[in-house]
Amino acid sequence: MSRRDVTDLGRADEWAGVRVVVAGFGVSGYAAADNLTFLGATVTALDESQAGDRVERAHLLDSLGATVRLGEGSTATLPEDVDLVVTSPGWSPTSPLLAQAAARGVPVWGEVELAWRLRDPERPAPWLAVTGTNGKTTTVQMLEAMLRAGGLRTVAAGNVGLPIVEAVMDPDPYDVLAVELSSFQLHWTHSVAAQSAAVLNVAEDHLDWYAGPTAMADYAADKGRVYERVQRACVYNVADPVTEQLVRDADVVEGARAIGFTLGTPSVGMVGVVDDVLADRAFVPDRETSAAELCTVGELASDAPHYVANALAAAALARSHDVSPAAVQQALRSFRPDGHRIAEVAVLDEVRWVDDSKATNPHAALASLRAYDPVVWVAGGLAKGARFDDLVQAVGDRLRGVVLLGRDAPVIRDSLRRHAPDVPVIEVAAGEDAGQGPMDRVVAGAASLARPGDTVLLAPGCASMDMFADYGARGDAFAAAVHRRRGTSS
Repeated sequence: MSRRDVTDLGRADEWAGVRVVVAGFGVSGYAAADNLTFLGATVTALDESQAGDRVERAHLLDSLGATVRLGEGSTATLPEDVDLVVTSPGWSPTSPLLAQAAARGVPVWGEVELAWRLRDPERPAPWLAVTGTNGKTTTVQMLEAMLRAGGLRTVAAGNVGLPIVEAVMDPDPYDVLAVELSSFQLHWTHSVAAQSAAVLNVAEDHLDWYAGPTAMADYAADKGRVYERVQRACVYNVADPVTEQLVRDADVVEGARAIGFTLGTPSVGMVGVVDDVLADRAFVPDRETSAAELCTVGELASDAPHYVANALAAAALARSHDVSPAAVQQALRSFRPDGHRIAEVAVLDEVRWVDDSKATNPHAALASLRAYDPVVWVAGGLAKGARFDDLVQAVGDRLRGVVLLGRDAPVIRDSLRRHAPDVPVIEVAAGEDAGQGPMDRVVAGAASLARPGDTVLLAPGCASMDMFADYGARGDAFAAAVHRRRGTSS
């Protein structure tokens, strides 16, 4: 049977008879399979897992005419007659199903590419897109708040919030979408053209997915895909030259502008900070001689440098969409980040305890550590191939001590021995002893190192799945152990 050409296929086209394999049946995979079935495509969804509500959703799609195969071995072989593969985020190009698709010349789209194709042709909501190693979710949620404050119907979608396919298929189209995109999602995009886009930063992460000597270059290149075909503004981090180079390398629509964000005084065409005021010198009429005040640092939920940087990036994207400075200020004054992001847990005996469990790579941990001095650092977990030498060299002089736990604790310990040998280190094993769990022993160890005026900071620099269900469970365990200690010491 000949293969259907899907090169220019979009929402207004005829999907009946198009044979689509959806790789992965999680949240985004289900959304893709459901909407493709609705459009009339012949859908086969495959997933090795039967966890969560996958089985229930499989029964639902089966009743609508789709084929769903779950369980071990389901993704080993690509069906014979396939016109298109739609892959869920995180599926590596080397996975058997996608490798077979490449060998047979079958097009592979990510669910983000599919969503872009399925926008309402009459009211295609523009996308304001955010990527980066760290800070994506907070920045997108700030952006969503700014757009709402500006009176626009919007939603945070993509790698956070609503699945992007569901967002574009809403019967009542949104005015604009705040879209978080991971490198995994961007890898499989081909035609996405955001109205404006930001790369917040690029640092080592996911080196278990990007392998080989070109891993970092490949990872950065996937981040840079967010700038391709941008129409209005490419927002980059002045402090991260890689992000500016990605803008230079991108093929954008003529007239699109490069907009830098900086924690210093902004040059013309940038947003930055002037005397503790977040200032816009990019989207004002007389930017050569004036700036628009967006808010003060004191009005933000945190004055941590990386949090201020996120606010500036979100503001640049919102201003590129003509959101007023007043609306930006209103949103930033009221915005509060999700849990486990530089969240104060308690103050015990004049020691501040902070949960930043979301800091799951060295770059995120470094940004968090730079906000506190002196600090007792709680770290460890799954390093995902990352190294910690640069981090330890950068913050070694502010470390009161370090408490390590998790599988790759030795990786961090070795960096500390090389670059901060005088910093005391306590390692906590995963096993139980004396009725205490590992996080209770972490908190006890941190308390023994801390002095009045210090901060104990959970910023692991690693993923959590070696010991916890996710970073939220890790942060919850830390907070619970701190509160138990407060109960015993009161």
